[in-house]
Amino acid sequence: MKKDMIENIVECMSSDRDMSVIQRIQTEHRLKLVQAWGIQEGSRVLEIGCGQGDTTAALAYIVGQAGFVKGVDIASPDYGAPITLGDAARYLQQSTLGKQINMEFNVDVLAADVDFPEDSFDYIVFSHCSWYLKSFEELEGILRKVRKWGKGLRFAEWDARIQTIEQYPHFLAVLIQSQYECFKESSLSNIRTLFTPGDVKRIAESAGWTIIHEQSIHSPQLQDAEWEIAMTLDDYKEEIHKLVDVPDKLKYLIQSEVTLLEQTRNHRQVKPMSTYVFSANRS
Repeated sequence: MKKDMIENIVECMSSDRDMSVIQRIQTEHRLKLVQAWGIQEGSRVLEIGCGQGDTTAALAYIVGQAGFVKGVDIASPDYGAPITLGDAARYLQQSTLGKQINMEFNVDVLAADVDFPEDSFDYIVFSHCSWYLKSFEELEGILRKVRKWGKGLRFAEWDARIQTIEQYPHFLAVLIQSQYECFKESSLSNIRTLFTPGDVKRIAESAGWTIIHEQSIHSPQLQDAEWEIAMTLDDYKEEIHKLVDVPDKLKYLIQSEVTLLEQTRNHRQVKPMSTYVFSANRS
């Protein structure tokens, strides 16, 4: 992957000097996803769950000025740290890539008033956003609704089928969070539902999509494993304390898992899980 391609994208993103190295690594990963999906110059893309625009920027660079990327996210523009979604989006849309980007927040794709004409887009993209969803039913509902908006579906999420022991702490942190998320009525957490590749494939096919290509992409320099582990260890006591009508046995199980997480983080090198990627067409 050409370094100047990554640098050109990073220059369009809202990051200070301390964050620039992180942003380069994140951008390189997003470019891997876009290239694996086979998205071409001139394409029109709807990205659901665009967040701060990491994948949005990579998509916009690849589709070029002849293409267009529409990013939507259910979150509020003031969500996120150290840079909010709104601030990141404004910076990106004012950059040299801004001509081919539009980003909107507080958009619930399943709301009755959210709609696009049939075949408005060449591709519908989900990039590292499915675990934010509250249930299997919500993911299937979205995938079913978006079928008429675009001809192709392009998906990426962490691959829970760990391949090396160094990925185990990342998976364990995700597993811990997903367990206590089962008991929340509402949440703003990064991980609310853990979908495995098998789950996603089954849901996509049930929603009317045919998977034509799938693979697992590893980007070992990504910092997400360290972030997720630190968040879990910082927050688990408060999260367990807030659980209501939950058997003590489950609380003890989570505490045991946290102990394992601390031990593995302290004694082993930590690497992020790989990313499960697929391309699908309407059935």
